[in-house]
Amino acid sequence: MSLDRRNPAELSPPAGFSHAVVATGSRVVFLAGQTALDGHGAVVGDTLPEQFETALSNLLTALAAAGGAPRDLARVTVYATDVADYRAHTPELGRIWRRLAGRDYPAMAVLGVVRLWDDRALVELDGFAVLP
Repeated sequence: MSLDRRNPAELSPPAGFSHAVVATGSRVVFLAGQTALDGHGAVVGDTLPEQFETALSNLLTALAAAGGAPRDLARVTVYATDVADYRAHTPELGRIWRRLAGRDYPAMAVLGVVRLWDDRALVELDGFAVLP
């Protein structure tokens, strides 16, 4: 399996994402949306960074259960109930990402949504990975 991250010079420099990821491999893992739910199904954390860390940890736990690692992520979509809050916390969210997932960034998008399934959830992440 290989993921070839492409960031053309003609586009603005990416920060915390890759513009394109070319994936070659034999297995694709589709990862369901993960929020800041704990093992009992309760949302934990009151701030976006706290919830982001738990949601990302949950996504990576699901990926590991499928035999993958953070470097295998080809695409991640972030759904935020308050994009301005997300933007305000971008440096902290970047540090959380690098600590948990490293610097091999997938193609990413952040979408503003009215609400998520659980009223207390501030952020949700889903994605897919390509494994050998």
